[in-house]
Amino acid sequence: MWAQQGDKHPDAKPMHGFAGANVVEIVERFDGDAYRAVYTIRFRERIYVLHCFKKKSKKGSETPRHDINLIKERLEQAKALEEQNTKTVRR
Repeated sequence: MWAQQGDKHPDAKPMHGFAGANVVEIVERFDGDAYRAVYTIRFRERIYVLHCFKKKSKKGSETPRHDINLIKERLEQAKALEEQNTKTVRR
């Protein structure tokens, strides 16, 4: 909701490894576990939620490779959707 209104959640921060892609993550802790929501604010009219997951990595705060790859894949899908939407609007 924060991002939809043009604001930033107090716990939102840029996600490492996505320079220039405007990929943001919010980390929330509950009952001893950590949960993450990752989204992109790269596009002018839309916000794409790329991934939400319970962090299971045993390597401190490092995001597991599987989750990083999934986020990258979904970011590419969001780019493709955005290109399609832009072409449709221009017609």
